[in-house]
Amino acid sequence: MTKRREPLTPDLTALIDVVFILLIFFMVSSVFKKEELALSLALPTSSSEKLEVEVKQINIELSVKDIAFGGNKISLKELDSKLATITKKEKAVIVRIDKDVAYEKIVKILDLLQKYNLNNLALVTNK
Repeated sequence: MTKRREPLTPDLTALIDVVFILLIFFMVSSVFKKEELALSLALPTSSSEKLEVEVKQINIELSVKDIAFGGNKISLKELDSKLATITKKEKAVIVRIDKDVAYEKIVKILDLLQKYNLNNLALVTNK
């Protein structure tokens, strides 16, 4: 009787474990890389163009001297009273801000929006 030798095959279990660990490592590290890119800021450019928006949105525009709500110039107190009358809080608030507006004025507008729980906010900038 002759003995047959079976061919030697390497055990792939360890190799598969290492490949899965590397795969998980690269998936997790790529998620962190995306968050870093989200932190880079781009400053807006000044524009007097008006974009067409849907009726379901609230439009606020800020220039150095004026505040406009829905296309009409109003004061900060009038804006406060108009925001208080909004019943649907899920409406999108579109804010267009000129690049020369003082930071303090922007904070006042954002405080008013937060006061009335209008959290669906979009700041519009030019490309």
